[in-house]
Amino acid sequence: MKLLLIIFGEGKDLNALQMSSRGIVMFFIALILIRISGRRSFGVRTPLDNIITISLGAVMSRAIVGASDFVPVVVCCLVIVLLHRLFGWLIAHSKAFGKFIEGDKMVLFEHGQFKPDIMKKALVCQEDIMQGVRKSALTEDMTKIEKVYMERNGEISSMRK
Repeated sequence: MKLLLIIFGEGKDLNALQMSSRGIVMFFIALILIRISGRRSFGVRTPLDNIITISLGAVMSRAIVGASDFVPVVVCCLVIVLLHRLFGWLIAHSKAFGKFIEGDKMVLFEHGQFKPDIMKKALVCQEDIMQGVRKSALTEDMTKIEKVYMERNGEISSMRK
């Protein structure tokens, strides 16, 4: 027991070795949590997915610096991951739930016209749209573009004619 206290410390007065030891353990716990959460957490990048990333980072850091007890932090992280997995499952199986949580795509350009009212709602300008078109369609020629969308994850994508 004394060896564990030397390696991991106790409370907030931790030295570099103790914080590093805690960081190593939390790293492996994070890998396990990512596997439980699924690829969606760090691949799709919707607002919901960003919430888990920020929340896990904030909560896990408390265990590393000794601001909170270790086991409750790990349990809290597991609950966050399981909740995220449940929401991901509900989004995949319910279009209405997905729309409620993540919103819906927005058409920013269609029939050769930009849609200023939707652009204002999406908080993007014409240059933002053009950047997305250049990136996804590899062109600046809008006559070759049928539609431009703001996807649920905030990315701008385009469909060629």
